[in-house]
Amino acid sequence: MDLVLYYREHCHLCDAMRKALVAFSRRHHPIEWLEVDIDRDPRLIRLYDTRVPVLCLGEREICHYFFDESALLAALALA
Repeated sequence: MDLVLYYREHCHLCDAMRKALVAFSRRHHPIEWLEVDIDRDPRLIRLYDTRVPVLCLGEREICHYFFDESALLAALALA
């Protein structure tokens, strides 16, 4: 599973989504995700600049700004 959280340092929305992922993982089933700081890659800045945090499963965007548990459950069911 290629679950990726695109984020920025010092971003309160990013911190909130990270906490929501941890809670989701405890409630449902353990999941792992990769965290990628978009400011380390100019291409990612162009893609996600003001939309962080962005949660993706592979190439599919699941949610941005706020954690969407229903969308993540649906994406995981299709994976």
